[in-house]
Amino acid sequence: MSTLDQVLSDLTAESLQLDQWVAGLTEAGWSTVTTPEGWTVTDQIAHLHWTDIASLSAIREPAAFGAMLTAAASDADGFIDAQTADVALIPPADLLLLWRDGRVELDAALREVPDGEKIPWFGPPMSPASMATARIMETWAHGHDVGEALGITILPSARTRHVCHIGVRARRYSYLVRGEQDPGVEIRVELTGPDGELWAWGPEDAAERVTGSGQDFALLATRRRHLDDVDVRAQGPHAQHWLTIVQAFAGQPGADPVRLADR
Repeated sequence: MSTLDQVLSDLTAESLQLDQWVAGLTEAGWSTVTTPEGWTVTDQIAHLHWTDIASLSAIREPAAFGAMLTAAASDADGFIDAQTADVALIPPADLLLLWRDGRVELDAALREVPDGEKIPWFGPPMSPASMATARIMETWAHGHDVGEALGITILPSARTRHVCHIGVRARRYSYLVRGEQDPGVEIRVELTGPDGELWAWGPEDAAERVTGSGQDFALLATRRRHLDDVDVRAQGPHAQHWLTIVQAFAGQPGADPVRLADR
């Protein structure tokens, strides 16, 4: 199985898990508020569907996607929220079907991208495998919002490694989006997966380190948890600062997570 095949298989599994959580919801269930900003379950699925469609545009309609990038640049704080709000006007039953169809279409489109070709995006251009990994990260993060709001026990899975991978690889972007200079200091990251396996990035002999739970690092990198509420530790000043700004997604960081004790 190729890397792309494996990542797409994990994306399918992550999407199906969320699909199962929302498929039987009543109208009131779809209106459940999932974030401090007021996003509902409908908004979360609308956002995932819109991002799938934007990904398809980036692959198959580069001119149209270029226009989308221009529009996003002119309204960095509100563009994606506005797009999500438009899609969220679709009745939930219809939205669910559209999201399912869009997932299948995106899977096929990513498999069609020629070897070595990069896909434009709101952040740096990506390979098909990287874009699929980004879709896992988005689905995992928004799925966590939904599951938590619905009172579902969310079990850690090995798929969370993809989220951690993006969080580590996007370290330079975390500085850039906040107007900071990348210090150029190597950091070793060692995280523990749900079955006790070690997930590691960076030189083994790096002087600065980040260690802890893979699940918690993913929550931190998707800005779903405050640093005080996760089992993630830093050794060294640059590693410590990075954990305060770590960000696995493209775009503005948004509001800082609130400590669980303050919710």
